[in-house]
Amino acid sequence: MFEFLVKRLVTIVPTLVLVSMLIFGLQQLLPGDPAKILAGEEQDPTVVAYLRAKLHLDEPLPVRYGYWVSGVVRGDLGESIRTQQPVLDLIAQKLPVTIELALLAMTIALLIGIPAGIVSAVGRGSAWDYAANVFALWGLSTPNFWLGILMILLFSVQLGWLPASGYVSPFEDLGANLAAMIMPAFVLGNAIAAVLMRHTRSAMLQVLSSDYVRTARAKGLNERTVVLKHALRNALTPIITLGALELGTLLSGAVLTEQVFTIPGFGKLIVDSVFNRDYSVVQGVVLVTATAYITLNLLADLAYFLVNPRLRS
Repeated sequence: MFEFLVKRLVTIVPTLVLVSMLIFGLQQLLPGDPAKILAGEEQDPTVVAYLRAKLHLDEPLPVRYGYWVSGVVRGDLGESIRTQQPVLDLIAQKLPVTIELALLAMTIALLIGIPAGIVSAVGRGSAWDYAANVFALWGLSTPNFWLGILMILLFSVQLGWLPASGYVSPFEDLGANLAAMIMPAFVLGNAIAAVLMRHTRSAMLQVLSSDYVRTARAKGLNERTVVLKHALRNALTPIITLGALELGTLLSGAVLTEQVFTIPGFGKLIVDSVFNRDYSVVQGVVLVTATAYITLNLLADLAYFLVNPRLRS
């Protein structure tokens, strides 16, 4: 396991270097000149020239990339062109909100998707199987923003149980925080639960037909032990992979859901930065997102060793 971990860590470094080059290079393709945008409507040539020199926009592309990478290595992602705040501070303000939303959504997805997939696979062809597949089809085909609007109309406007929008820090009021986050978390978790259900069902059906499962049943083990201990554990590998990818997607910013529920998270920060041509913020946000994806995939690979004894051998 240690050797495998070292090999993966060695591959992460060139991957991050390549990602940083893509982030910086593709960023330059965005239309518009940040210096002219900051100079205002008059766009005084002297002011534009000063801003271009200050932001190193008059330097060649490799030189600008060198400036940026040297700052990233030191933990400095630059400053926002619009607000003059350090990009790291902006990310530190917005990322915890999205992390909380992502973890809540993932928890809901796991609590719904995996049990539904197990029940569907064990009772293949039964009413439970058809009900689980209908749920999965509904979750996959329902747009998040539409479901979010319907939930606001029902639980906020009609019933008055939950706030329609906004965000309260859990350190200020945990109850108000959960009340504000439960609807967007369910909206996001609903779609992921549908995907998890389909993958869990497929993996379980394949494992339940394996020789070692038939052997376990032949030994007289009860069905719950066979399903949960022998079958589910060996079916977890694709589920872990999918969970890591979906969590990475959530951490990159659930843009539409955050917009519908007015949550000041990572998604809103990305959208505002792109529209404002705030190069430093966009680069920092995308780099953090890519690093999160790589880290989650590494954790998923390590989880394989815990659930699958064959890999440890």
